[in-house]
Amino acid sequence: MTLIKSISGIRGTIGGKVGDNLTPVDAVKFASAYGTFLKNNTSKEKLTVVIGRDARISGPMIHNLVVNTLIGLGINVIDLGLSTTPTVEIAVPLEKADGGIILTASHNPKQWNALKLLNAKGEFLSGAEGAKILEIAEAEAFDFSDVDTLGEITINDAYMDIHIDEVLNLSLVDVEAVKAAKFKVVVDGVNSSGGIIIPRLLELMGVEVVKLYCEPNGHFPHNPEPLKEHLTDISELVVKEKADLGVVVDPDVDRLAFICEDGEMFGEEYTLVACADYVLSKSPGNTVSNMSSSRALRDVTVAHGGKYEASAVGEVNVVELMKKNNAIIGGEGNGGIIYPESHYGRDSLVGVALFLTHLANKKMSVSALRASYPEYYMSKNKIELTPQIDVDAILVAMTEKYKNEDITTIDGVKIDFATEWVHLRKSNTEPIIRIYTEAPSQEKADVLALRIIDEIKAIAGI
Repeated sequence: MTLIKSISGIRGTIGGKVGDNLTPVDAVKFASAYGTFLKNNTSKEKLTVVIGRDARISGPMIHNLVVNTLIGLGINVIDLGLSTTPTVEIAVPLEKADGGIILTASHNPKQWNALKLLNAKGEFLSGAEGAKILEIAEAEAFDFSDVDTLGEITINDAYMDIHIDEVLNLSLVDVEAVKAAKFKVVVDGVNSSGGIIIPRLLELMGVEVVKLYCEPNGHFPHNPEPLKEHLTDISELVVKEKADLGVVVDPDVDRLAFICEDGEMFGEEYTLVACADYVLSKSPGNTVSNMSSSRALRDVTVAHGGKYEASAVGEVNVVELMKKNNAIIGGEGNGGIIYPESHYGRDSLVGVALFLTHLANKKMSVSALRASYPEYYMSKNKIELTPQIDVDAILVAMTEKYKNEDITTIDGVKIDFATEWVHLRKSNTEPIIRIYTEAPSQEKADVLALRIIDEIKAIAGI
């Protein structure tokens, strides 16, 4: 099945059978459920929802279906058209809207699309809210409006520029310092909306931009997840152009990776580490990332006198803990920067602006900046089990086995050793345990992973 219904929205591949894939019927059904959920939880007579999409080929089709479904429910729509996830998140509170939908499958390949659902703050819905929407969809408990009370569409294509202005006005973004540094940057926009908004931001910061795959036509030239194995073209172009760095975003612009001037990866895990280092140097405080993110953030936070906390995996969990702990910056190790002075959502524009300000202040190369941070390496594995095996019992057994270590069980089992860690998470949809390890060398991370896999197999009797 390639239709995935979760508390954060619905995503799937285009085409196929209703209920198995993201068909027009499924798009209408879940837009109806979201709109109905909003109507059920307000006394307001007229609701407003902000809609934006990335540049996927299926974007206009899904966009029209979703917009017109909301109109049919009597909900007004502010249509941002081609946009980014963080842009829609910013627009919702600015428009005093009741919610937002981003039509994007994020880093998934071009055959995928999705509805990402926001609340009135422009933040992702809670688990309980998402579960309620799934219930409404399942029951098809929709009540559409009559002809006199249909919603209306307002088109507003200014929000990319509004978003850029908001980022440039952040107190720790120093546009003049970046202009003085005269950076040359290669941008890979994976032929989506990042190819418009990131170059525009950089040019306003006085950066010379070399564009790679910045045509927003939805034909992704490589796997859109910003991992090393997908980024050979930009790595070569950064060296060829003698650029200071490369900037890579995913199709909806909430994940951010940098390429060093020598063509090597800065490391997606270190996007947040570098931005946090800069922010903490100017305004000390606390940080949060999820449990599968690098320990380097903890090290940098402690070095600046702050306190680091780890949340369960998932942006909504990171945001919840950031609010609770008054974190001044946080995010996820997949290159997602969450900076509350802007908004509580992963935002590549904020990351780019903070990183370039940091680099301009440091007056060093990107590779030298990377070398200044603690060295950690990750290994990501999974072990497939038979459906008969009790995955929860295995996690309990591993917790017992390592009870004398520093253990966290808010999201699977995380075991913190002195110089390395392992995080075990079970899949919600299949009998799989995902195994993430981190250590001071790749070899040690791999060895730790293999040891844990052997221990799990011994417990499972396989």
